[in-house]
Amino acid sequence: MRKMIAAMKISADGKFGNPDGYADWVEAWSEDYGLTSQIDACVLGGRMYPGYEQYWTAIQNAPDQPLPMTGRLAAPAEVEWARFAAQTTHYVLSNTLASAAWPKTRILRRVEEITALKQQPGKDIYLMGGGQIISSLIEAGLVDELRLIVHPLLAGNGRPLFTMGERRLLELRNAQPLSQGRLSLVYAIN
Repeated sequence: MRKMIAAMKISADGKFGNPDGYADWVEAWSEDYGLTSQIDACVLGGRMYPGYEQYWTAIQNAPDQPLPMTGRLAAPAEVEWARFAAQTTHYVLSNTLASAAWPKTRILRRVEEITALKQQPGKDIYLMGGGQIISSLIEAGLVDELRLIVHPLLAGNGRPLFTMGERRLLELRNAQPLSQGRLSLVYAIN
């Protein structure tokens, strides 16, 4: 069975974004988790998808122009991810999203469809977020691994990544210091 790997950039107090849901402390949204070679599908929630599609489409269409959401140029690693994302199937779990502009995007309506996706042949699956889908798929027992890049700040009133009711044990597989005081953590979810 394919593994589902959730990966997020968070603050030291476990927030994935400010109260509006945007992590303004993240300098680049490149894929910094070492997943590209081991995945062939991405899953994200319906609330995250429109902004994700807008951000990466802007980079795909004009990698040398300032991004509409941030006003800055895309980092080289973001351009690399944009190329990879354009070739990779994306699944959006949503009860309300009616369509997606990307041609390799499929909308899923039920968690059971994620279970079926994991049972199909292929490489592992990257669960990108947002916070609600990560928590609900962990609670459903569908997430096998958690990769976090922890930024050295306390976000305060930001949005917490984990909102599930049940306790989950994690097994540390790797911890590595990164530049600028960040920390990469990889956990198996028991």
